[in-house]
Parts: sequence; C-alpha cells; structure tokens
Amino acid sequence: MKEGKNSIIVGVSQYTQHKQTKNPLDPLQLILHASKNAIKDTGVEDFKLIKSIDSVILINVNSWSYKDSPGVLCKALGIKPKQKIYLADGGNTPQMAVNRASKALFYGQAKAVLIAGGEAAYTAYKSKKTQDWPPREKPASMEGKIWNGINDHENLYGFKIPSCTYAIFENALRSASQRTIREHQLHMGKLFERFSKIASENPHAWTRTSFSAEEIITPTDENRMINFPYTKRMCSNMFVDQVAAIIMMTEEVARRLNIDEHLWVYLMGGSDFQNIHEISRRPKLYDSPAAREGSKRALKQAGLRLNEINAFDIYSCFPSIVQIIKKEIGILEDDPRTLTIAGGLPYFGGPWSNYSMHAIVTAVEKIRDNSDLKIMVIANGGYNTKQSFGIYGKNPPLILWDQLDDTEIQSAILSKSLAPPLKEANGVLEIESYTFVHDRQGNPVKGIVIGKIESNRRALAQISADRIVLNGLLKHDLIGKKFPVKHDPSLQKNIITLNSRDIEKLRT
Repeated sequence: MKEGKNSIIVGVSQYTQHKQTKNPLDPLQLILHASKNAIKDTGVEDFKLIKSIDSVILINVNSWSYKDSPGVLCKALGIKPKQKIYLADGGNTPQMAVNRASKALFYGQAKAVLIAGGEAAYTAYKSKKTQDWPPREKPASMEGKIWNGINDHENLYGFKIPSCTYAIFENALRSASQRTIREHQLHMGKLFERFSKIASENPHAWTRTSFSAEEIITPTDENRMINFPYTKRMCSNMFVDQVAAIIMMTEEVARRLNIDEHLWVYLMGGSDFQNIHEISRRPKLYDSPAAREGSKRALKQAGLRLNEINAFDIYSCFPSIVQIIKKEIGILEDDPRTLTIAGGLPYFGGPWSNYSMHAIVTAVEKIRDNSDLKIMVIANGGYNTKQSFGIYGKNPPLILWDQLDDTEIQSAILSKSLAPPLKEANGVLEIESYTFVHDRQGNPVKGIVIGKIESNRRALAQISADRIVLNGLLKHDLIGKKFPVKHDPSLQKNIITLNSRDIEKLRT
C-alpha cells in the first residue's frame, strides 16, 4: 500500500436553480457558484485550498457555449492550474472524470483536482431569460468530439435520437424477458415509481412530485407518448438548471491542509469500459458487456462483493438502461436496495452530461452521515455505449491503480462485433426490435425496426403506413414477425409497407 496516494473527495456542492428564479444565472456562473461552495465545504481557508488545486476538469456545457469555460472559471476562482481540461459530452463523463483524477493523483500528476459541471437548459430553451448572459461562442478547445449519433446509416433511421434507440433496446428487453406489452409497461412503471419517490424527497430535484406506476405509463396530454413504449415521464428531462462540483486530493495533501477526516470519502473502486459502438453490430440489443465487466472490476478494486453495496445510483435516462445494468451486475428483481440516491434523470433532472456528478455528491453526503455505507454510482454515455463505475465509502481501495490493466477485457468486448448491416435490403426481414415515433400530439407517425435478413445479416428499416394502421400495430408484439422489405433509392432507406390486411394477419 502506497500510504497517502489514495484519492479522496473532500469537498462537494450541488445546486438547483428553480423555475421561479427571477434573474437566473448562466451555466458558467452556476458552475462558479458550485465550485466556490465545494471549496468552502472542505473547511480550509479559500486561498490555501485554491493554491493547492493544480488540475481543473470541466464537464461539457451543452445548454450554452463559451470560448474558454475552464479559463474563465479558473480566473474567477483565482486558480492557476497546471492542467485545464474541457471534456466532450456523454453521461459517463462525471464518473470517468473522477476515475481519471484518481489515477492522476495516485501517479503524482496532480495534488488536488476540481471537477465541475452544470447546465441551465430550462432557462436557455424554456423561459429564455438569457438577456444578461454572455454571447454564445464556440469552444476554442475540447478534449474529444461532441456526440453526433452512431454513424450516417444508423442516424438515417433515427438512431441518433436517444428516446428512439433506448426504446428499441426496451422492446428487445421485453421480448427477452417474455413479458406481454402490458406486463412490461407495468414493470417499467413500477421501476420508475421508485425513482420518482426518491426524487420527491430530494430538495435538489427538479420534479418533486411522486408519480404512481400508472401515472408514469399512461399517455395523457401532460404525459404524451414519445417513442413506443416510452411516455414523457419515462424520458430524461434535460430542461433543467442544475450544477455540481467536487474537490479531490490525496490523503497526503488532505492531512497537510488539516482537512477533517469526517469529510473524507474514498473512491474505493472505479472502472471505465465501452461496448461496441455501432448498435446494429452488437450481438444482443439488450445487454452490456461493459457494465458486466465494469462492475466486477470496480468491486475487485474495492475488495467488496455486490451484496456489500448498500445503495446504487444507476444511470436512468430511460428504463431500458436501468434494467440492462441491473441484470449485468447481478441485482435481482426483488432486491430491496435503492437503485437511485438522487432520483433519476426523468425526475431529479437530466442536466445533459452532468447528472452523475449529482449522484456522486449525494453519495458523499450520505456516507458522511453514515460511515458504514458503501455506494455504487454507474454512469452511462451514448447509447448504452460507455459505462463508468465508482464505489464510494470510508475505506481506501484494496487494489491500487498500478496493479490493474483493463486492455484485454476491453479488447475482448469489442472483438464480438458483427458484420455491418445491409444498407440495401430486399427480401424478408425478421424483426428483432422496433419502436414507433410519435408526434407532439402523441400520434404514431412511423415505425423503425432492426432485424435479420439473408444469412442472419442485420438490416434496418422504416415502417410506412397510415395512422390507423400504425395505431393497430401498436397493439401487437412485432418481434419475431416477418415482413417484406424493399430498398427505396429515392429515400435511401429500406421500407416495410403495411396496410390493414397486415393487421388482420397479426390478429390471427
């Protein structure tokens, strides 16, 4: 054990700028506010702590843009770090940033790290009270690129829209679980009822209403269908103003600054893994090898078994990702443990890439109140693409970073990639999964499917039909059904054309 090199969180802050705020701050001012409070939370005089911070990591701000967010933040705080990092977007980034900072601290590449992120999407896009905000400017530099869907072919069919893609995962999950449409709707509703209840008790949550399962799954004017089977209350709410920040350092630096050990919370274990990037090339549409391996790796580093974790915060942009991660890490259906400590993205709020920062801050606060707790945070990015794990508690990790190498595990996950899908499919397509896209009035406008055609080769297709037929199709499980598909050169899409006779066939 390399005494003093373990990373700890010593300062945290989170803040929600609610709708009624008269003069709402822009995202960067919110981040500045949270960062100052995280510094104060350490109990150290501001100037002493600021002098120690030599690395700043800022989570991508999606609701507004600035030429140099990290630079403006550092200048306002009086920090002169060796390293300023502005990350690209992705829901996995807060936990990934914590894991990255922990490694930098362990290897002596940093002494103390500020990690922060925040959004003001409600103000920017809903209330539009932005007259006092600075002008939008394109970032001068960024590590990585802004997420832009999967690839041109999958994006063409709507896979770029998260509610579409996760709905496709959801229907594949339903089929694999052998539930009827109604049974699975209730299953999703009961799952998110638990999340809604937690959010209703969280003063930082954007939505403080506790919804029943039926209120979550039943389409209404206030809860329209988005992408079958998802209603609005099953989808992440990105239109929120929320911010969070944390301060990390080594034990050695914390002792030198005389930070009360009551405030210390260890990253006991962490991991970052990726699934196959292209959805159509994944062997299954309802699993996550990245989550499976990531949970095992983080638990191994922490020296814990899954049953020793007291609570979880599983990324919850949509029900499917919660179910996928639950299954992969081994949480049983009747497990009574909390699956979210913050409240989840549809209810607590989904501040673009920064939700899991709030989960981490909440974990730290809970562990400070109860030193026996061990909490696992699972952050998800892309389309079930990237998962980062963090286990938090009052004990240092059992295994140090220099004793771990994930290269072989990651390579094994990516080696399972299937052949690319057929871009021009003509023949009979057997549906593996599907969704129906709805307009703002809650009416279905088209179907999107993924399935197998000749020689088990995958293909994507769009269902073309009138509204009456689309509404009829919604009542039937299409997975395993076979339909003629034809490539339309003018649309550059594979099309399944259906009519009322096809509904009659499904009934029989």
